[in-house]
Amino acid sequence: MGLAAQVSAADLVYQPVNPSFGGQALNSSHLLSIANAQRTATASDADSGSSGLGGSAGSSASSRSNADLFVRQLEGRLLSSLAGQVTEAIFGDTPSESGTVTFGTTQVTFDRSLEEIRLVITDSLEGTVTEIVVPQLVTGE
Repeated sequence: MGLAAQVSAADLVYQPVNPSFGGQALNSSHLLSIANAQRTATASDADSGSSGLGGSAGSSASSRSNADLFVRQLEGRLLSSLAGQVTEAIFGDTPSESGTVTFGTTQVTFDRSLEEIRLVITDSLEGTVTEIVVPQLVTGE
């Protein structure tokens, strides 16, 4: 006499993790942090490492490298927050025609017209000015 068991099956659906391939957008900063932590030395790292650090620097070079990595990641997150503020001011629930967002020594000024959005990014510390012009999406109704 044999025993019979009920078996059920369901379709397997692949859900990507990386937002570049359709995954959840909230994963992007986490994945970027992991990638930065795992990356191998680049030419710019080699240049900065050979500019006076001797071969016996050992742990102090490593701690500086970890501190530099932390500062770069923190700057990236803060600048991402600034970009979010600018995006919200331009495209949010109550969009503005023009405005200025200041973050430390960086100032972002934007103006909207019927044809384009003009952003001027000024870094007073480095004295650089960057201008970005984005065409407005016009839909025919």
